[in-house]
Amino acid sequence: MSSSCEALLNALKTCLLESDCVQKHGRLPSECLKQHINELPEACQNLRNATFECKRNMLDMRKRFRGNTVGMDAEKLRAQQAAPSSSPAASG
Repeated sequence: MSSSCEALLNALKTCLLESDCVQKHGRLPSECLKQHINELPEACQNLRNATFECKRNMLDMRKRFRGNTVGMDAEKLRAQQAAPSSSPAASG
């Protein structure tokens, strides 16, 4: 898979593993994702939709020229999270 969707996919995996569907009910993350989507937190449902859109945009020929904007948003988010820890090195 392209690295543009990697951040979204990792966030979805983490969200699924921390959800009650997996933790309390002992289900597999794939089972929660396919059969118990309504039991997942809203954050996981939003990540699922964003991951779907990112994968779909990878196949859309009209979007290939402009780039995968859904995945780019995830990359920006990851860069912002990493920026506070790397900012002292940049100033020195």
